Amino acid sequence: MSPEADRQWKVHGRHSELRRQPWLEVFKETVELPDGRLVDDFYSVEMQDFVVVVATAASGDVVVESLYRHGAGTVTWSLPAGFMQRGESPLDAAVRELREETGYEAPNWTSLGRFIVDGNHGCGWCHCFLAQGAERVGTPTSKDLAESEISTMPQRRLSELVAAGGVAELASAAAFGLASISLGQGGAGGA
Repeated sequence: MSPEADRQWKVHGRHSELRRQPWLEVFKETVELPDGRLVDDFYSVEMQDFVVVVATAASGDVVVESLYRHGAGTVTWSLPAGFMQRGESPLDAAVRELREETGYEAPNWTSLGRFIVDGNHGCGWCHCFLAQGAERVGTPTSKDLAESEISTMPQRRLSELVAAGGVAELASAAAFGLASISLGQGGAGGA
């Protein structure tokens, strides 16, 4: 048996406690830990996978949105993001979300990785992308509940906002940090 398999938990039972498709399902599990202990009330949450896009224009500025986020209870700066549709690849979802939410398209796409939202409980996978050479080609067509204002912002200013808490969503902050690393700018102190 591999060292990794020795560390995995065994699920002995799983029961759905709350199901609100397509948004989420909460499970109560009975799990056995590697040391043999049983935990009979471990909760996991299944949610749709989603994408976050760091789109940069030819100037290097980032396409951003300012909108109200009910989970945070505040208006915040955010990056284009949204749930993947059934059968849609992460890249296809990212291209669609950028166009729908902002009216921008980009010719150059790089995956920045796939990350689980909550390491213990799940809560969906976040697929992060860098889209370079973004240009506005139309008007946003998003049917999101929150009204948003679309603009571009210098990367340095967005770094300052992330550091100051002006970007309330972890997925947007993390994707921007990953893009900064990918662009060789090292994150919050980057250009």
